[in-house]
This record gives sequence, C-alpha cells and structure tokens, in this order.
Amino acid sequence: MMDQMIRDVISLRDIEVYAYHGVMEEEKWRGQNFYIDVDMRCDISKAGRTDDLEETINYAEVTDDIVSFMTDNRFDLIESCAEGLARMLLSKHAKIHSLRLTVKKPHAPIPHSFGNASVTVERGRHTAFLALGSNMGDKRAFLDGAVAALEASSDVSVLKVSSFIETEPYGGVEQDDFLNGAVMIETILDPFALLDLCHDIEQAADRKREVRWGPRTLDVDILLYDDLILRHEDLIIPHADMANRDFVLGPMAEIAPGWVHPVYHLTMQEMLAKL
Repeated sequence: MMDQMIRDVISLRDIEVYAYHGVMEEEKWRGQNFYIDVDMRCDISKAGRTDDLEETINYAEVTDDIVSFMTDNRFDLIESCAEGLARMLLSKHAKIHSLRLTVKKPHAPIPHSFGNASVTVERGRHTAFLALGSNMGDKRAFLDGAVAALEASSDVSVLKVSSFIETEPYGGVEQDDFLNGAVMIETILDPFALLDLCHDIEQAADRKREVRWGPRTLDVDILLYDDLILRHEDLIIPHADMANRDFVLGPMAEIAPGWVHPVYHLTMQEMLAKL
C-alpha cells in the first residue's frame, strides 16, 4: 500500500483549545481545555529538496483548522470530536495521506486523580474500486449520476471512470440488458461508511431490492478496497463474484489493468484473460 511507502511525518503536540465538549451539563456551558496531538504522514521529500512551503503541510494552517473545528462544534463524546477532526483534516489538506490524532481531556468528570482522558484515532486515504450497473430507464443517466454523486462527496475523489459497456443480464432473471462500468476512487471513508454512501446513491436513484439479480435503476458495488480481505455479514471484500463477471473485469482491466487481486494474486488483466 502507498502509506507503507510514505515514511515522512509532521507532528504537532499539545495544541491547546478551550471548547465545550462533554456529556455533563456543566461541561456544555462552562467549557474546559482540550489538548490535541496529531502525526501527519506525508511525502515531504520535494519540500526538503526545494525549501518550498507549497510542497509541504503548512502546520500553522492545520493548527488554525483544529482550533476552529474544536470551537465551532460541540460534541458529547471526544470519540466523535476526534473522528470529526480527522475527517476534516484529510478533506482540507490533500498532502496528508494518513494521520494519527489524539484528543486529550485533562478535566474529564472522573472522581479520582488522573492525568487526562484521551481518544486516539488513525485515519487515512484509501484506494477503492466500485462497479456501476443499470438496466432500467435512462441507464447512462443513472451511471453518470452515480459518478457525479461520488464527485460531490467531500469524502471521495474520483480518479478514473471506465467506458460504459452494454452486457447481457447475469443471474438467470429475464430482463433488459445492462449498462456497466467501474470507478476508481480515493476515499477517507472506512469500508462500511463507503457501503453506506453506495446505498445512499442507489436510494437516490430509486433502487429497489425486490428480486436478487433482478432489474434495477442503479447498482453501486464495492469491488476492492486497498488490499483488504473482509468477510462480514453485511460486506464482503473483494467482491465475492467479480472473478466470474466479464462486465466487471472488462472495465476494471481498462482503468487498472495491473491492480492485483488480494486473494487470487492475479492482475485485473490476467483475471479477464483467464475468464
């Protein structure tokens, strides 16, 4: 993965912010000091060679963004605060590839002597591939709409979009031909949050889940997510049946021919040829 190749880190320690986060009513109106640590993984090799601020992360801007976020928002939980901070920084600062962020609360309402209560999160950018399909109504409009919805999300950057190809139905249900494609994205979402986004995009296209492999206005399926192998009742990555689907492998071989399947250890081009 790309993050394993990026070893440069810019760190900020104990950014002090007076803010109003907490479950207790007194915390909500009285407020207290919070302290933020953040380690930002990024490639600063060019900045090191050129001595150019534009080639690195401006940590004064990062600090301003952290302070603004902490004071402009209110959370009951520092877990939510840390999550929001991490997503905000990744969304606003493209040079941050991943980060480790800690929110410390030294005056948490704990009736014992202690240093601080803290929450640490690690978040980063991930490469994912999505399959698109439609066989109802204006098929191209539905696929174009899905791409536009992905581009509109602050949590996603669309990197590549395949050609759209017309294919016969899969699964034995009599229905109209499909229009299919694939999309390569960069996202700060975890796999389950990405799945929620895919479902939201489908729902916006009035997708109905009535017949398995039946007709639908829009399918948005997660095919791959970095080199992750995930088996969950709600989500399987890599997509369980992609090796058998030329309407998936064709578009994938177009936009990422050399991407290696983490289970079969074959490239998309090799899987298509084998199929």
